[in-house]
Amino acid sequence: MTYTGNVAKGGPADVREVPGLTISKIEVGDFGNNAYLLRCTETGDGLLIDAAAEPERLLDLIGDMPISSIVTTHRHRDHWGALVEVARATGAQTLAHPLDAPELPVTITREVGHGDRVTVGVVTLDVIHLRGHTPGSIALLYQDRHLFTGDSLFPGGVGNTQKDPARFEQLFTDVVERIFDRLPDETWVYPGHGGDTTLGAERPHLPEWKARGW
Repeated sequence: MTYTGNVAKGGPADVREVPGLTISKIEVGDFGNNAYLLRCTETGDGLLIDAAAEPERLLDLIGDMPISSIVTTHRHRDHWGALVEVARATGAQTLAHPLDAPELPVTITREVGHGDRVTVGVVTLDVIHLRGHTPGSIALLYQDRHLFTGDSLFPGGVGNTQKDPARFEQLFTDVVERIFDRLPDETWVYPGHGGDTTLGAERPHLPEWKARGW
């Protein structure tokens, strides 16, 4: 596998072929945001995760093939800065959790919650609600092996909860119960910023995260 998940602003996408999907990762904007284009290998339909910034680069990545959906993982502006432009140019439906949807700059076509499914072509992804970074943060899971976590899980820890103990406890609990307790070590994690990781690489450090409180 040549895919590493290491991308840089202005640089090319890193592309990975997995059964049923092509995953393209690109960095956009001034905050090192990752955007992910998923394409069904059977139908060519596409789904974009986080139209974060630089709409022209995202539209170049999408190209002439259609996308049917844009999923916004959470309400923070650095994850939806290009949402208006990309949604208008592609005609794709927009998806987000109902607790974060009112903060987004477009009317959300479909609100999704924990346990819902999102379809791209003939494949489906599971929605996982991870409360704490924002009230309506979500992750998308494909075949229990590919997990797109937004800002809720990174290499080295969970997302920022602004030193709020209650929010940290909620996010840590959700990440443990809904991700680590459920999924195998080989599950690949595609975060909202920076490089990728696997659950196996992070699992031994859960007690450290719990102890430090962030």
